[in-house]
Amino acid sequence: MVEKIRRLVTGLNDEGKSVFIYEGDATAVKEMESMPGLALTDLWVTGVAPADNTGIIDAADRPVVLEPPRNGTIFRVVEFPPDSAWRDSADAKEAFDSIGAGHATHDDSDDPMMHKTATVDYLIVLQGEIWAILDEGERCLKQGDVMIQRGTVHSWSVRTDEPCLLAAILVSADPL
Repeated sequence: MVEKIRRLVTGLNDEGKSVFIYEGDATAVKEMESMPGLALTDLWVTGVAPADNTGIIDAADRPVVLEPPRNGTIFRVVEFPPDSAWRDSADAKEAFDSIGAGHATHDDSDDPMMHKTATVDYLIVLQGEIWAILDEGERCLKQGDVMIQRGTVHSWSVRTDEPCLLAAILVSADPL
């Protein structure tokens, strides 16, 4: 079951006072059909820098895609199930296509989940542990660990029986 993420968003009322404009479970959720239990929950999206903080439109109310808009950002939580639940049966091409990222796959690897994005990703393990896999090397990240993924080819692996929750802030970048 996909973890529900409670989201609070602030803004200004008609008098210019700060108020909560959204409070509740995030609604921009995409569970990968070809990878049951792998889910992306978008919390906020920006399309330009500097970001526009005016208005009350829910910036995350859009289809969930892997990469942010050019010059934009995405703040999301990714839930990775244990490898045993999906890794041997997943259709990587279908999964990446379902989030508008068929171009991100890396076909030169034995790992079908290897991919590369035109982003800088700030990643924080919220719960559980996950292995970050690169072309050369892999490291285990545990709760509280932080990784900065700078547009390189990478994959993820959960080698325990518990899912991993990963906070990810994706910032548009020039591709490597």
